[in-house]
Amino acid sequence: MNNAIYKFDKPINEPIKNYAPGSKERKELKTKLEELKSKKIEIPLIIGGKEIKTGNIGTVVMPHNHAHVLATYHKAGAEEVQMAIQAANKARKEWGEMPWIERASIIMKVAELISVKYRSLMNAATMLGQSKNAFQAEIDSACETIDFLRFNVYYASKIYSDQPSNSAGVINRMEYRPLEGFVFALSPFNFTAIASNLSMAPVLMGNVSVWKPATTAILSNYYLMKIYEEAGLPAGVINFIPGQGSTIGKEIFASPDFAGVHFTGSTSTFNHFWKAIGNNIRSYKAYPRIVGETGGKDFVFVHKSADVQQVATALSRGAYEYQGQKCSAASRAYIPKSIWEDVKKRLFADINDFNMGEVEDFGNFVNAVIDESAFDSIMNYIEQADKSDVAEVIIGGKGDKSKGYFIEPTVIEAKDPHFTTMEEEIFGPVLTIYVYEDDKYEETLKICDKTSPYALTGAIFSNDRKALLQGYNALRYSAGNFYLNDKPSGAVVDQQPFGGARGSGTNDKAGSYLNLIRWTNARTVKETLVTPIDYRYPFLEKE
Repeated sequence: MNNAIYKFDKPINEPIKNYAPGSKERKELKTKLEELKSKKIEIPLIIGGKEIKTGNIGTVVMPHNHAHVLATYHKAGAEEVQMAIQAANKARKEWGEMPWIERASIIMKVAELISVKYRSLMNAATMLGQSKNAFQAEIDSACETIDFLRFNVYYASKIYSDQPSNSAGVINRMEYRPLEGFVFALSPFNFTAIASNLSMAPVLMGNVSVWKPATTAILSNYYLMKIYEEAGLPAGVINFIPGQGSTIGKEIFASPDFAGVHFTGSTSTFNHFWKAIGNNIRSYKAYPRIVGETGGKDFVFVHKSADVQQVATALSRGAYEYQGQKCSAASRAYIPKSIWEDVKKRLFADINDFNMGEVEDFGNFVNAVIDESAFDSIMNYIEQADKSDVAEVIIGGKGDKSKGYFIEPTVIEAKDPHFTTMEEEIFGPVLTIYVYEDDKYEETLKICDKTSPYALTGAIFSNDRKALLQGYNALRYSAGNFYLNDKPSGAVVDQQPFGGARGSGTNDKAGSYLNLIRWTNARTVKETLVTPIDYRYPFLEKE
């Protein structure tokens, strides 16, 4: 019996490799890119440790060269979803009863495999399949993925060690049980790290998972699943089922064994899930845990005292890194009239300096948006601004999907702070600016707070501490992640736990213990060492 009381030390964030010319990592990554481009793989479902091929085939293409097929994948139908649920249920007891240190060791091995053995594979798959440049892939599919895995183990050790106090003759303890059923993990295309965390965080706490990856991120997600298996994750603990969301969700939410959903995606989809769960609530063994990070309409609010170059850089990075396809991307900005022309000049200089093209060319800052549906939706917003009397496209605005789904980094200036592109999530390389009169700072803060149904990320720029504090307080509920004199994107695990409220989700803060504790079902255990044998208390005795 292993009776060691083991404590995981707090890890450090995975160092970011820079991929500079001549570096070892650059050479390895370029070699891996060529390798993955030169072949077409077949991606099966993985259910109960077995590869399942349904014959219902989809394709994985490169968004920046959509004629190039990287893989074909098999889609799950209702039968395969039921198989995945059964496999998860079969694995649940043994996995949940495994000592947590053993579960944690598997998760730590996954992190180490990605760090030292499969870094170039994960980055190359993310670059090609999701059209990320080398740096965006490195901070996602390598560093953040590794950080989630390692820090979650540390958070788990803190949760398990949090125990109640004892009194004379009594031993109290808290057991952090897994949920009574399976967790449905539904992951997005834009972050490989999120896909890993959605599937793996509940599993660390003893749960089992049915995982539906986004169809536009299947290549990197499949390699993740294979790494899980290599690390020793038992069959059935995570079941990998690509396919149509509506088909899979119908089976999942109808199952009495459904215990929770771990989701990142659109607000409308999350609302649909919540309604479906509510409609089926009487059929579940327990109230399901509903954890979701959804949409955002993230802002940069600028005071007249702000440094113009800092603001311009925050906008060019915050709005256009990964083509604005981050939940946290800067999508609207409020800039005082007195500094707008200087900000615009410097922002335009940055945009004109961007190179746009394929990810294999490391000189490209901007790549393609994820697919044709996204391209069409983004271009529709730009066209609305083109036709409007209260908005104007002042730079960019063109798109070309003939070879890849490329859209120029675009800035819209809105005369109306409630124009469509100031309020609705676009999820593309489009930033809308509202220029306000300097003396209407407080009034415009209120407009910013009330404009959007979302509350994910936001930033304020000011070198006037009083104005900074005023904005900090006025926008208190406008963002779950709030930045002072920095862009509203780039949250780091353990440094800025991530999540927002209002229409942006349940704010369960991925990258902290708060998310992990949602996947536990606590049981308090009291042991009385000498049990009373008389019902009478002293107060009952006569004088």
